[in-house]
Amino acid sequence: MARALRQQGHVVAFVTSADMADSTEPDGFGLIPAGPTTDEAIAEEARRSATGAPAHQSAERVGQFFAGVRVDLSLDAALEGAREWEPDLIVSEHCDFVGPLVAAVLKLPSAVMAIDPGLEPEVLDALAATARSRYFERGLEAPFQAPSGRWLLDLCPPSLQRGGALPVLERMALRPEPHQAPEGTPRAARVAGTGRPRVLVSFSTAPGASPLLGPVLRSLATLDVDLVATSGGLPADIGLDAERVEMVTFLPAAELLDGVSVVVHHGGSGTTFGTAARGVPAVVVPGTPGQQRQANRLQAAGAGLGLPIGEQAPESVTAAVGRLLAEPAFTTAAHHLRDEIAAMPSPAEVASRLVAAVGA
Repeated sequence: MARALRQQGHVVAFVTSADMADSTEPDGFGLIPAGPTTDEAIAEEARRSATGAPAHQSAERVGQFFAGVRVDLSLDAALEGAREWEPDLIVSEHCDFVGPLVAAVLKLPSAVMAIDPGLEPEVLDALAATARSRYFERGLEAPFQAPSGRWLLDLCPPSLQRGGALPVLERMALRPEPHQAPEGTPRAARVAGTGRPRVLVSFSTAPGASPLLGPVLRSLATLDVDLVATSGGLPADIGLDAERVEMVTFLPAAELLDGVSVVVHHGGSGTTFGTAARGVPAVVVPGTPGQQRQANRLQAAGAGLGLPIGEQAPESVTAAVGRLLAEPAFTTAAHHLRDEIAAMPSPAEVASRLVAAVGA
């Protein structure tokens, strides 16, 4: 969306923590530094929390993190930067409450981007309740629902829709696309395929973020496939021939997905929708309820299999990948998702509609 707006002659800036400069600068986008890093925000939420429940399993703690801690630590700097920058439109994703509050204070039109098949009602209620006091503190009328704004930019294709979990906002469907490198970036050299199916295992590029990766790769190596894995590093005793697996610390998804027959991932929205946009079936190994939602919707659409939290032994992952490779119905359903996504309005179309609506 940011690239589409810029291509139409508009100026785009991101409001986020200063450590995200490496992600915005290659595209030439502006950066309005505001708020803590993710790790700092997590630490502050844990300090404030009075419940022992894991953060991602407690609606109260999810609300406190996104609508409480992030707002408290980011809003003043975001407002100062926005006043100086003078935007005409604010676009935020559905768990961000800094953008909508900036829009309310500055009386600007805003759009919210829905990036997964829908949050549970109790989470939405907790987010709205936590955000409400932040509006009242500034003499503003608080929205009665979360997320809020004028427009809802919905990335979810019809077959993955969440059925009544969206707020009542003016909806614009928006075609999701796999992440691409900035224009003009040379493509990285890749290992040539052998003619066997290529399986991409995409868990995390953060060092040590996925202890499951090594065991899963060793198990998948029992199949007659080539393996590609994203990782911040592997243990020395992984026990795999280097020629059997291509390790990638980071590549844009648009490049990673080239020539892939099956993807194994955690169920993050970017990977879920990017994989679906390419028509590739997936095995989802979720770690949080939000990722489990992605897995459930994908499996219901027939375009993949989801392994329930707690039932994710490496052998189960391998068995699921084997099914996706052996049963053409999964690929057929994934192609149906791809065609649905291709029919959705492009970022350029949605950008034009938003700009026309705000008169910028």
